[in-house]
Amino acid sequence: STPAPTAPTTPSACNERFAAVDLLLDIPTMVARSRICAPNHRVVRLDRPMTDSALKTQLHTDLTAAMKSRDQLRSGTLRMALTAITNEEVSGKAAKELTDADVITVLTKEAKKRREAATAYDDAGRPDLADKERAELEVLDGYLPAQLDDAELATIVAAAIAESGAVGPQGMGSVMKLVQPKVAGKADGGRVAAEVKKQLNP
Repeated sequence: STPAPTAPTTPSACNERFAAVDLLLDIPTMVARSRICAPNHRVVRLDRPMTDSALKTQLHTDLTAAMKSRDQLRSGTLRMALTAITNEEVSGKAAKELTDADVITVLTKEAKKRREAATAYDDAGRPDLADKERAELEVLDGYLPAQLDDAELATIVAAAIAESGAVGPQGMGSVMKLVQPKVAGKADGGRVAAEVKKQLNP
């Protein structure tokens, strides 16, 4: 029998070897591979094909369209997003399938990185780089749920406090546990925590 291919010697080489092939060929599902390398440089075994979430499939489709139209901003942003998703899929001891909710969580983190980078570049007097980060953020936002406004977030937090009966700072954990599933992908974690803290400490 043919021996299993050896894993690349570094995590970055691993990502480039597998993610790049999937992205360029627009493979809609991750085919079974005998061995792949995780970002933390562990080797993970895949025993069966992984089924993509509908959102991940859409990202692949849109990447192909962006490449055909030579839209460098969009294709570059989607490549990075899909690489982040692949990293999450193989981040543990065994490769896992991501749901649409999991993909949204990854995209939310990627969007947060762009938002923070744009602010940092503004502070450093580099508006050109800040604009690039915001342009990538705009691409990612197109795949995320509409963000909650302040009033909507405050209402959700108030309802969670009433449901949990939490009082004071010590109740923050129980309130966050109720709030997080309702705001996933719709509000930044820091913003949610700030609102919970505000309402528990009037």
